[in-house]
Amino acid sequence: MSKKVIFGYLGTLFAFLVLDGLWLGVFMGPTYKSLLGPLMLDQPRLLPAALFYLLYAIGCVVFVVLPSGSWQRAARLGALLGLVAYGTYDLSNWATLQGWSAGLAVMDMAWGTFLTAACCTVGHLCAHRVRN
Repeated sequence: MSKKVIFGYLGTLFAFLVLDGLWLGVFMGPTYKSLLGPLMLDQPRLLPAALFYLLYAIGCVVFVVLPSGSWQRAARLGALLGLVAYGTYDLSNWATLQGWSAGLAVMDMAWGTFLTAACCTVGHLCAHRVRN
Protein backbone atom coordinates (compact mmCIF):
# COMPACT_ATOMS: atom_id res chain seq x y z
CA MET A 1 0.00 0.00 0.00
CA SER A 2 1.40 3.39 -0.95
CA LYS A 3 2.09 6.30 1.38
CA LYS A 4 -0.47 8.32 -0.57
CA VAL A 5 -3.23 5.85 0.30
CA ILE A 6 -2.17 5.60 3.95
CA PHE A 7 -1.87 9.35 4.46
CA GLY A 8 -5.12 9.99 2.60
CA TYR A 9 -6.93 7.44 4.76
CA LEU A 10 -5.47 8.63 8.05
CA GLY A 11 -6.13 12.29 7.23
CA THR A 12 -9.72 11.55 6.23
CA LEU A 13 -10.35 9.36 9.29
CA PHE A 14 -8.76 11.82 11.72
CA ALA A 15 -10.81 14.71 10.33
CA PHE A 16 -14.01 12.65 10.67
CA LEU A 17 -13.27 11.68 14.26
CA VAL A 18 -12.47 15.24 15.32
CA LEU A 19 -15.28 17.03 13.46
CA ASP A 20 -18.02 14.49 14.09
CA GLY A 21 -16.89 14.12 17.71
CA LEU A 22 -17.31 17.86 18.21
CA TRP A 23 -20.65 17.87 16.39
CA LEU A 24 -22.15 14.93 18.24
CA GLY A 25 -20.47 15.40 21.59
CA VAL A 26 -20.33 19.15 22.06
CA PHE A 27 -22.59 21.07 19.71
CA MET A 28 -25.54 18.86 18.84
CA GLY A 29 -25.67 16.09 21.44
CA PRO A 30 -28.48 17.72 23.46
CA THR A 31 -30.42 18.54 20.29
CA TYR A 32 -30.31 14.94 19.08
CA LYS A 33 -31.29 13.76 22.57
CA SER A 34 -34.31 16.08 22.64
CA LEU A 35 -35.40 15.14 19.10
CA LEU A 36 -34.88 11.39 19.40
CA GLY A 37 -35.59 10.86 23.09
CA PRO A 38 -35.87 7.18 23.94
CA LEU A 39 -34.42 6.07 20.59
CA MET A 40 -30.97 7.19 21.75
CA LEU A 41 -28.75 5.08 23.95
CA ASP A 42 -27.18 6.70 27.01
CA GLN A 43 -23.79 5.69 25.60
CA PRO A 44 -23.16 4.83 21.96
CA ARG A 45 -22.09 1.32 21.02
CA LEU A 46 -18.41 1.71 20.22
CA LEU A 47 -17.94 -1.28 17.89
CA PRO A 48 -20.56 -0.26 15.29
CA ALA A 49 -19.45 3.37 15.57
CA ALA A 50 -15.82 2.41 14.94
CA LEU A 51 -16.81 0.18 12.04
CA PHE A 52 -18.83 3.02 10.48
CA TYR A 53 -15.93 5.49 10.62
CA LEU A 54 -13.38 2.96 9.36
CA LEU A 55 -15.63 1.88 6.48
CA TYR A 56 -16.85 5.36 5.52
CA ALA A 57 -13.28 6.68 5.42
CA ILE A 58 -12.37 3.84 3.02
CA GLY A 59 -15.25 4.87 0.75
CA CYS A 60 -14.16 8.49 0.87
CA VAL A 61 -10.58 7.61 -0.05
CA VAL A 62 -11.48 5.18 -2.85
CA PHE A 63 -14.27 7.21 -4.44
CA VAL A 64 -13.15 10.80 -3.77
CA VAL A 65 -9.71 11.43 -2.25
CA LEU A 66 -7.49 9.42 -4.57
CA PRO A 67 -9.30 10.03 -7.89
CA SER A 68 -9.61 13.79 -7.37
CA GLY A 69 -7.02 15.91 -9.10
CA SER A 70 -7.55 18.94 -6.85
CA TRP A 71 -8.77 19.72 -3.37
CA GLN A 72 -11.69 21.62 -4.91
CA ARG A 73 -12.84 18.51 -6.78
CA ALA A 74 -12.39 16.44 -3.62
CA ALA A 75 -14.60 18.93 -1.76
CA ARG A 76 -17.31 18.82 -4.45
CA LEU A 77 -17.31 15.04 -4.81
CA GLY A 78 -17.11 14.66 -1.03
CA ALA A 79 -20.18 16.86 -0.67
CA LEU A 80 -22.04 14.70 -3.19
CA LEU A 81 -20.97 11.48 -1.48
CA GLY A 82 -22.01 12.90 1.90
CA LEU A 83 -25.40 13.98 0.57
CA VAL A 84 -26.03 10.54 -0.94
CA ALA A 85 -24.80 8.57 2.09
CA TYR A 86 -26.44 10.69 4.77
CA GLY A 87 -29.52 11.12 2.58
CA THR A 88 -29.89 7.36 2.32
CA TYR A 89 -29.74 7.06 6.09
CA ASP A 90 -31.93 10.03 6.97
CA LEU A 91 -34.58 9.63 4.30
CA SER A 92 -34.92 5.93 5.11
CA ASN A 93 -35.28 6.76 8.80
CA TRP A 94 -37.82 9.49 8.07
CA ALA A 95 -39.80 7.04 5.94
CA THR A 96 -39.79 4.22 8.51
CA LEU A 97 -39.31 5.53 12.06
CA GLN A 98 -41.73 7.36 14.27
CA GLY A 99 -40.13 10.46 15.69
CA TRP A 100 -37.73 10.98 12.78
CA SER A 101 -38.80 14.34 11.44
CA ALA A 102 -38.18 16.15 8.18
CA GLY A 103 -36.26 18.80 10.12
CA LEU A 104 -33.97 16.21 11.64
CA ALA A 105 -33.40 14.61 8.24
CA VAL A 106 -32.53 17.93 6.59
CA MET A 107 -30.24 19.00 9.45
CA ASP A 108 -28.36 15.69 9.46
CA MET A 109 -28.08 15.58 5.66
CA ALA A 110 -26.65 19.11 5.64
CA TRP A 111 -24.12 18.10 8.28
CA GLY A 112 -23.17 14.91 6.41
CA THR A 113 -22.72 16.88 3.20
CA PHE A 114 -20.44 19.44 4.86
CA LEU A 115 -18.60 16.87 6.98
CA THR A 116 -17.79 14.56 4.08
CA ALA A 117 -16.69 17.47 1.89
CA ALA A 118 -14.38 18.77 4.61
CA CYS A 119 -12.92 15.36 5.45
CA CYS A 120 -12.35 14.44 1.80
CA THR A 121 -10.57 17.77 1.35
CA VAL A 122 -8.31 17.06 4.33
CA GLY A 123 -7.70 13.53 3.07
CA HIS A 124 -6.84 14.81 -0.41
CA LEU A 125 -4.41 17.37 0.98
CA CYS A 126 -2.73 14.71 3.14
CA ALA A 127 -2.53 12.19 0.30
CA HIS A 128 -1.11 14.60 -2.22
CA ARG A 129 1.55 16.08 0.08
CA VAL A 130 3.58 12.86 0.26
CA ARG A 131 5.72 11.04 -2.26
CA ASN A 132 5.31 7.29 -2.73
